[in-house]
Amino acid sequence: MFSHSVTKALRGAAALVAAGALTLSVAACGSGPTSSDASTSDVTQQTVNPGTLTIATGNPAYEPWVMNNKPETGEGFEAAIAYKVAEKLGFAKKNVKWTRTSFDAAIAPGAKDWDLNIQQFSVTPERKKAVDFSTSYYNDTTSVVVKKNSKYATATSLADLKNATVGAMVGTPAYTQVKKHINQNVQTFNDDAALAQALDAGQIDALATSTVESVYIVDSNQVKSAKVLGRIAGSEEPDGLGIVLPKDSKLTKKVSAALDSMRKDGSLKKLQDKWLAQYTTDVTELK
Repeated sequence: MFSHSVTKALRGAAALVAAGALTLSVAACGSGPTSSDASTSDVTQQTVNPGTLTIATGNPAYEPWVMNNKPETGEGFEAAIAYKVAEKLGFAKKNVKWTRTSFDAAIAPGAKDWDLNIQQFSVTPERKKAVDFSTSYYNDTTSVVVKKNSKYATATSLADLKNATVGAMVGTPAYTQVKKHINQNVQTFNDDAALAQALDAGQIDALATSTVESVYIVDSNQVKSAKVLGRIAGSEEPDGLGIVLPKDSKLTKKVSAALDSMRKDGSLKKLQDKWLAQYTTDVTELK
């Protein structure tokens, strides 16, 4: 006859065997991904509005980044990039929704109601504290614009501008370049439109902004009788322009991977050549 302790041990062993069998059964039944696993691995379900990729840009959005202020057409360098990235993430064009934000609001801390924001954001350590950035899709330079009747219109070097009152958008690479290479008396503005208005009204002697934007300001006659004086030598942005995402977004690495893939297969260069070539060639270099 078994003692009480032996009987208890046998019951315990039987329970362990049963538990092991149950574990094996559950493991066998659950060998495939669960619906929860599938949703977390599906990029299209990780967006603000699942199934839709919401992309923000400026209001208005300027050429050549977005043509005719209509990003939904995919015309313009950034609009074209946005749709190519969306495609690589698994979104059809019909599942891309555009919205508008100001530049400052986009890089401010806090929750966002969009997944990506593209409007010539330079990648900086300070901005990275508030938002995520993708890898660079373009490394622009800084150029200077003056009026053709300005006393600085014949300047051929940065030294020739040392007494000029130069305007730049606050917190941009152009602002840094002016302080570093021209003079410390930089007049700051909130956007390029205000910059152009100030130069047109004679409030400043010159403006400094990205080379692409400088050419556009002149070509679109935002400043009457103006010209691009030249590109500041060595002013290429080291970290370039990146797509902004909400802080700690699940899409950040995937968007960067999409851009890296485009860089590797040459499609990013093709888009640059298509939309930016006329804005970046034949610009004099200022040393």
